[in-house]
Order: sequence, then structure tokens, then C-alpha cells
Amino acid sequence: MTDFSSRLQLVANHGEVFKKLGRGIERETLRYHDQGKLSTSPHPKGLGSPLTNKWITTDYSESLLEFITPVSQSISTAISQLNDIHHFSQTKIGDDKLWPLSMPCYVESDDSIELAQYGSSNTGKMKTLYRQGLKHRYGSLMQIISGVHFNFSFPEELWDGLFGEQTEEERQESKSDAYFGLIRNYYRFGWLIPYFFGASPALCSSFVAERESLLKFEKLGETLYLPYATSLRLSDLGYTNNAQSSLKIGFNSIDEYLQGLNKAIRTPSEEFAKIGVKVDGEYRQLNSNVLQIENELYAPIRPKRVTQSGEKPSEALERAGVEYIEVRSLDVNPFSPVGINEQQIRFLDLFLTWCLLTPSDSMDNSELECWRDNWNKVIIEGRNPGLELKIGCKGERLQLSDWAHKVFDELEQIASVMDSQVSGEEYTNTCFTLRQSIDNPEQTISGQLLKLTKELGGLGKVGRELGDEYYSQRMSSEYETYSEGLMEEEVTRSIEAQRDIEKNDSQSFDEFLADYFSYLKDR
Repeated sequence: MTDFSSRLQLVANHGEVFKKLGRGIERETLRYHDQGKLSTSPHPKGLGSPLTNKWITTDYSESLLEFITPVSQSISTAISQLNDIHHFSQTKIGDDKLWPLSMPCYVESDDSIELAQYGSSNTGKMKTLYRQGLKHRYGSLMQIISGVHFNFSFPEELWDGLFGEQTEEERQESKSDAYFGLIRNYYRFGWLIPYFFGASPALCSSFVAERESLLKFEKLGETLYLPYATSLRLSDLGYTNNAQSSLKIGFNSIDEYLQGLNKAIRTPSEEFAKIGVKVDGEYRQLNSNVLQIENELYAPIRPKRVTQSGEKPSEALERAGVEYIEVRSLDVNPFSPVGINEQQIRFLDLFLTWCLLTPSDSMDNSELECWRDNWNKVIIEGRNPGLELKIGCKGERLQLSDWAHKVFDELEQIASVMDSQVSGEEYTNTCFTLRQSIDNPEQTISGQLLKLTKELGGLGKVGRELGDEYYSQRMSSEYETYSEGLMEEEVTRSIEAQRDIEKNDSQSFDEFLADYFSYLKDR
């Protein structure tokens, strides 16, 4: 296994592994009403409990819905499940509609954004308090940005092809090492994702009304935009957090990653200490450390493992290694009613497989910063013809288009194998279509969206027009995978589950938090 081609051959010779890729989708979307204004009503009761519903929850704010599909080996099934969740939700939210863009609609003020509520249980109150901490630390506007998270895993047959027979302990270590190699390559080349699929070249002026920025925006009514931007959601104005730029969390091994993460969770912050933890009897944040909890780490990709009851994400990774990865750099696709389409998923299949099979040297913090610089360039000016990116930290540069074509030469090899296993041409067609966008940047999603924004006279008009169109589609659609009865059963189950959690609480909230964070003193 010395190079990409030999690794691909090992995998291709070991059964139909690409029929068994695991995929799960988490799509966020804001509820809005008249003229694109943020909905301020509580989470609709017809959707059940956001604490326990396995398909429909909320993210940071009360108006930010999150739709979750189970793991599926079928792309079409995953999209159908997402369609059904959207359809059911639309029938339960009254006059509200679902915002089709990553960047939010008109926001009256920071205080108009209601934090997500999860009931009176200690667990529910902790989830809301965590968001209260985020509000004090970074402001509420970050809590209404929408994205799509893509959970992805390889089947055991692929690991059999790469590593042969192994003990359970050896396999766990090999898989974790391989996933971290994938993550390092993702940092090196993942700028391809905002280039092709970035969908936030513009934003509403209300979003930056009281925020400083060095970006030189052009103005179109209430809309601000950058002519070559791809994903302002991933810029310093959006999802990425400058306050965490000093964190030194490495990706060379699971041990290095966990050590860096645990240090950030345990390190006091002078800045956040000024906020206070409990002031005049009211909590303002969970604690005053650099990270309140692990989920506060803003990253474009995360190593993950399904947790057991009461287990923290890092404890799950430490116990049994990496099980899957979570891609977090996808904007909501405004040209899909569910925020993502099959072509995007096929590209992610190809690209993540390429990241795994391509040799991945270790990476120190200075190199990681070089790759982040490439990401930032693509985020701010990715469609600028002739844009050059760093090849490494020694000053060498290569045009984005040339580098992307080099990657696609190898992606096409994977596409050929995948198509042979699924008896189709979809992966090859995906490569062909996206290759056209390398040399024609305006064919990318951000290019198409900015063109439409200019034609309609503003981002708000784009959001309302697409939102109305998708509303009509959802209200007239039929269930494809689930059924109304099944969705209603989950609503009822989730409400009962929340009641049981609240009924069985036996500690005060102070005691609950002290127990939860006791691990900070144990290590």
C-alpha cells in the first residue's frame, strides 16, 4: 500500500464494498414568516420533543430546525427520508416556512433570537444553558446559520481489503489511523467542497450591522456580497470561530486529537471568566473554560463514534476508536428542497474515499495553518479566475483549476470502480459535470446563486421565492419512505420520553452539573 492506485486496487478486489457505504444526513433550516423574517414562535408541539425526537430536533436557536436521517447504504433512500421529514414538518408548523439558504433571513436584533428550549429536565436545561454560553461568548447570530452535516463510514469489507486479517484491537487502531489520515487529507484538499458547493456568496446587511469586518463588500439593496465568494458561512463572519484559532488540536493520531481536545475543555479562559458562570443566582454558561463542552469545537470535519448512555463523545472515541466521520462544511443547497442532492452525495463518496486511499503524511500546526489559508482563499474568492493556492508551506503555488483537475484524474478512477459495483454511470457523470465547473466557476452553486440574487434584486427575494416554491411542493407531496402514522408515532414517543426523563430526575441542577463535569478533575 505505497500509493493511491495500489490501495484502490486492494479495495476493488475485495467485494462490492462501495455498495455498503454508510451515510446519514443532518439538515438545518430556519423557520420564517412574512417577508423573510425570523419566526419567534416556540418549537411547534406537533413536531414532538426536540430533546428526544430521533428525526426532528432544534439546533442552537428555537427557530432553527434540524432534520436527521438514520444511517443508510442507499443514496436515494436517504434523500427520500429527508423529503418525508420535510413534508411532515411543514404540515405541523402553521404559517411558518423553511428558509432555503444557509445565511439567515432578516434579523431585527440579537435579542430577537430565542435560544432552543428542551424542557425542565437537567439534561434539557443543560442543553439550553450551553447555548446561553455560546450567546455570551460569540453572540446569537452564529446560532441561526444553517448547514448540512454529512455522516460517513466505510464497511468492514473495505478494512479487510486494506489490512487483511487482524485482531479486534489491531483493527480498531488501524481504522482510527486511517480515518485520521482521511481527516488530514480533508484539511489539505477539502477546499473543493466550498468551491463546488458553497452557497453563501452573499448575506443580509442586518447580519453584519454591528460586526466589524475587513471584507470589502459590494451592496445590492439590503444584500452584501463578494463577487467571487463561495461560502461566507465558513468565513470569520459565519460558522468559523476566531476565538478558537489558538487551539492546537492535532490530527496525527487519535491520542493526539483527544489530548488537544481534553486540554481545551480543561483550560480556563480569562476572556470567558469575565462573563461569569453563575451571577446573581442565574447561570450564564456551563463553565469558563476555553470550550464548555466538546461540541463547542468548530471544525469542518470531526471523528465520531456513537456514544453509549451517559458517555461523552471523547470517551466513546477513547473506548473504541473512530467509527465514522462527520463532514461539517456543506452549505445548504438552495436549489434542492432538502438542502442537498444526490450529485453532492456521490461527490462526497468519491472525495472521502480518495482522502482515505491517498497517502497522508503527518501534519504539524504550521502546515495545518497553510491549508487553512487555502480554505480561506477559496471561501472569499474561490471563483476568481487564476486563483492560486499554496502547495505547501515553502512558497510553491498552483492554480486552483490545475490542482482540482489533478485530483479529478484520480477521482475518476474511483468513479469507474464505484459505477462497476452499482451497475451505473452516476459517479462518472458526477465527475464529468463537476469538472466543467472547474474551468467555468459561474456554474458552481455560489455562482448560480449570486447570479439569481442580482436578477431578483436581493438575497431576501431569492430566499422567499425558493421558500414559497418548496412550501408548495411539500404541501402537495406524498410520503416516499415513511408514513404520516410513523411520524406521528415518533412525536408521541418523544413527548413521553421527555416526560420520563423529567420525572426520573433525582438531583438538583447544581448537583447534576457538578457530577457531569467531575471528569475535569479526574484526569
